[in-house]
Amino acid sequence: MQTSMDTAIQVLVPSGILDSTQAAEVRTQVSEALATGAKTLLIDLKDTTFIDSSGLGTLISVLKKVRSQGCEMVVCSASPQVKMLFELTSMDQVFQIYEDRAAFDAAL
Repeated sequence: MQTSMDTAIQVLVPSGILDSTQAAEVRTQVSEALATGAKTLLIDLKDTTFIDSSGLGTLISVLKKVRSQGCEMVVCSASPQVKMLFELTSMDQVFQIYEDRAAFDAAL
């Protein structure tokens, strides 16, 4: 997983399958991003091939944590399979989702 170190906006790029084995790493990176003063957290899913229910649960729990600290979390670059998961679970109504990084940058 890669991170970008702009203090106001931090980017996390999980890779492979986002499931229970990656949950702790995602939570740790979100905590570190918030501790360093991030106001917006961008979860770039360009390298994520699949998200299972525990991975989705992890995203929901970190979204709650981010919002509880007065910050914002958005998602971009979801694959068609991940987009379908978000739509089937109505998480596309919960998460702010951008087509890609360029769409997120343009919205700033």
